[in-house]
Amino acid sequence: MSQITLNLIAIAIFAFTMLSLLGPLLGLSPAAVAIAAATCLGIVTVDRLGWQGRGGNLLIDLLSQRSADYRQRIVHHEAGHFLTAYLLEIPIQAYTLSAWEAWRAGLPGLGGVIFDSAEIEAEIEQGKISAQQLDRYYQVYMAGIAAEQQVYGSAEGGEDDRLRLRSLWRQLDRSQAEGELKLRWSQLQASNLIQRQQSAYDALVTAMTERATVETCCQAIEQHRAEAVT
Repeated sequence: MSQITLNLIAIAIFAFTMLSLLGPLLGLSPAAVAIAAATCLGIVTVDRLGWQGRGGNLLIDLLSQRSADYRQRIVHHEAGHFLTAYLLEIPIQAYTLSAWEAWRAGLPGLGGVIFDSAEIEAEIEQGKISAQQLDRYYQVYMAGIAAEQQVYGSAEGGEDDRLRLRSLWRQLDRSQAEGELKLRWSQLQASNLIQRQQSAYDALVTAMTERATVETCCQAIEQHRAEAVT
């Protein structure tokens, strides 16, 4: 959960607490405060269940986007996903860098890289995913966290990525301890890959900051990628 989300929750709790205490002095009845709280809770519930949380995502993203550091973190995070997917030969269909862009594209969440995962998902449904496919899947999803930590020393995003992978691990009926080890190992692999392709990563960050097309972003990677050492 981001710091802005935590701040909003704290502010809301503080506001309703103060209203309940000071309401009578301001001429507000306890019933009015209770109705206001119930209304807010109802709006949040409808948003989560009916709109998959898009309304809340848009509000949080709108407030977050005021920070230049936040915007750059998003770009660096998503560039990690993009670069890793490209180098592991997973086709990239599109990318978005904000909840507003995702909403306009009809996508859930705060934005991200959309890649063609049909082959991997088909194997998952059949319960016959290969070790190689699993490694690719894990590296791509952990690459955002790896990129953020590499650039900033810590990662604020990526909790959804971890949740997705933990859900997959449960589907495979594997032990939780083994799953957590897999997360850490995949993050290390993704970090090493990004470091080896630092020039390509930096060029991709520049291209994505400029909202370049997927094709242009791929060209930026190709122009700056390091040849594999054999």
